[in-house]
Amino acid sequence: MTFSILACDPESGQIGGAAATGSLCVGGWVLRGDCRAGMSACQGAAPSSFWGEDVLIAMRGGSSASEAVTAVVAPDPGREWRQLTALDLNGGTAAWTGDCNNDWRGDLHFGTGVVAGNILTGPQVLQAMVDGFQRTDGLLHARLMGALRAADAAGGDTRALRSAAMLVVGRDMAPLTLRIDLSDDPLAALDLLRRDATSGDYANWAAQTPCLADPFRVLKDRNQ
Repeated sequence: MTFSILACDPESGQIGGAAATGSLCVGGWVLRGDCRAGMSACQGAAPSSFWGEDVLIAMRGGSSASEAVTAVVAPDPGREWRQLTALDLNGGTAAWTGDCNNDWRGDLHFGTGVVAGNILTGPQVLQAMVDGFQRTDGLLHARLMGALRAADAAGGDTRALRSAAMLVVGRDMAPLTLRIDLSDDPLAALDLLRRDATSGDYANWAAQTPCLADPFRVLKDRNQ
């Protein structure tokens, strides 16, 4: 019921993820990220929010994406009902797709990330997501949006989309956490929110808030 992408931007050092689904609240269920660890997306017929969190803990402790996914998936007897992707800070990716998720289901790795989905119209959705990311110009958040739109145009979820989300983190930025939990057109709503959140007064304010590279940063304009 969900398609998602995790990707990194080697130039900026940012990592990010985006997802859309025919169900509710995809951002809260699927995406997890930490600029000290990496990014994860857990989805599927019975997604486990613990999987996404535990993968980040493992990668922050020094595990690669592959090692972290193996460690999280192996002991879980419900693993065949779940789907998981991970991206570590070195650009390594890993994925698990359980056999009890509904078709079409699968994952696909590319140079700077990984895509995955279930209850899709076919494998072309994942390839379209990769192509959409790679052909979109601009910053990471714009490229993630291009990936979601391309996946939807290629058939996407077999049902109408109802929610979409994006998460981008980096050492020199406040997290960009965007969620459309219920909408008749969640991609349009997410794109509008993304544009507003990365421009104008809001972006100027966010650029002055603490980040890992400057944890004690304060507002230059105290009236904000």
